Amino acid sequence: MAFEAEERPDRPIAKFESMLKTDDVYFFDAEDFEDIIHHYLNNGKMSLAKKAIKIGLTQHPSTIELKLLEVEVHVFENNLELAESMLDSLQTIDSNNEEIYIQRANIFSKKDDHNKAIQLLEKALTLSDDSIDIHSLLGMEHLFMDNFEEAKKHFIQCVLFDEHDYASLYNIIYCFDFLEDFDGAIVFLNDYLEKNPYCEVVWHQLGKQYIEKGMYKEAIAAFDFAIISDDSFVGAYFEKGKILEKLKRYNEAIENYEITIEIEDPSAFAYLRIGKCQ
Repeated sequence: MAFEAEERPDRPIAKFESMLKTDDVYFFDAEDFEDIIHHYLNNGKMSLAKKAIKIGLTQHPSTIELKLLEVEVHVFENNLELAESMLDSLQTIDSNNEEIYIQRANIFSKKDDHNKAIQLLEKALTLSDDSIDIHSLLGMEHLFMDNFEEAKKHFIQCVLFDEHDYASLYNIIYCFDFLEDFDGAIVFLNDYLEKNPYCEVVWHQLGKQYIEKGMYKEAIAAFDFAIISDDSFVGAYFEKGKILEKLKRYNEAIENYEITIEIEDPSAFAYLRIGKCQ
């Protein structure tokens, strides 16, 4: 039994999975197949992604985007020769498709040729209207090369685009830490907090940077703001307790460790700290 495209529901993923369990056949737009495949890839459901690609290419055999998703799967599974062969064919059809350069970069990255991967990603950057994912990939390639300054620049672009991209945010702090640029990290985090004053993650990171500078009063204030932003943010209580302990304010330190235990302390580190304070 076949259903026309206009009959498909608002949730193509659910309808696609229903189709896999029955003899029904639904015709989806190519864009719907892209969404379905991306959903499975992002959630690590590789077998379902491959099924969606196979069916998608049956319904839309000439769609380059679906073929590129097939290449992405081959790269993930280390079928690099097959992936390169497919990219060669696709490039004769569309030589200015940034995704072709991204997948070629992924192949070279898997071969540990990060310089070549960076070159290809920079080419992709010139072709892309939506470059944030490319900046993220470039940041990671520069990390592999220990080019922390360059990596930081690309991750900053990601956070400027999406202030809730905490993966990139942590990578920025990692770069600052490796460069031992604690002043730079403090400036960056304070600038972020001017626009997002209730971000407990950033207040927590700011407190840790102040600790590196020996600025304990400022660190305690940062952890307090993290707690104000999220009173269940266990890391802020624990880090604050450690500073109070260092300052020999043992009763206050114990209070923060006890809150840590009340919220979550599977490793029992807070119990050990309380023992030291007593």
